[in-house]
Amino acid sequence: MGRVTTTDRRTALRAGAGLVAGGALAAGCATTGSTAPAPPAAPASGPTSAAKVTPPPAPAPRAFPHQPAQITHGPRDRPRIALTFHGQGDPEIATALLAEAEKHGAHVTVLAVGTWLDTHPGMARRILDGGHDLGNHTQRHIAVNTLSEADALAEITGCADRLKRLTGSIGTWFRPSRAPAASPLVQRLAHRVGYPHVLSYDVDSLDFTEPGAPAVTRKVLAEVRNGSVVSMHFGYADTVAALPAVLQELDRRGLRAVTTTELLS
Repeated sequence: MGRVTTTDRRTALRAGAGLVAGGALAAGCATTGSTAPAPPAAPASGPTSAAKVTPPPAPAPRAFPHQPAQITHGPRDRPRIALTFHGQGDPEIATALLAEAEKHGAHVTVLAVGTWLDTHPGMARRILDGGHDLGNHTQRHIAVNTLSEADALAEITGCADRLKRLTGSIGTWFRPSRAPAASPLVQRLAHRVGYPHVLSYDVDSLDFTEPGAPAVTRKVLAEVRNGSVVSMHFGYADTVAALPAVLQELDRRGLRAVTTTELLS
């Protein structure tokens, strides 16, 4: 059998979502026998519309005094790990991934790209409402370590400003784009913007190379251990497909998937 492409998986995900939505709509419209018209609603005695509830601001960045300025992993003496995701790509795939994590009682860390938030602003609140960490992965996801000081600062502040506008916070973490670690300059700039730490990782799933879900699963499980910070990505159907097996095996090993904030707390 030929290899199923990422596009095929995305089409399948969308088709499945459409079937569920269509079934729900049909069920909502079905009737049994004739139905009398609903009586007119009674006039409201109070305001014509309920006051809109404003969600509380998202958590701000925290300093962890016993952690370095650039964090690659958490404490090795506790059975916890952090799954972290570069936030961009198809929002349907991102939503499916978050739902899969939540089904298993896991919380993750999402480092969002500013342009992705511009296109899909509702994803910021969706991530936070699921109990996950939300952070900054630069505005345009370009090689931030190679930029001039002014341009690198613009990349960091651009995404921070969008997070602030959407959530009330610049996000709990900053991760450089197109690099596993920040250069000394980018590290200083991130600190200037308000991030006490830069978040790196010690396990790279390589899911962005699209090796297939089994390969993603093997790579993560071969390297993960107490305190690990795992790098993964939104936007790849392989990652969604790999996540159940990853979480099931972590649970079997007694490793709990938590936000990076919880990992370090």
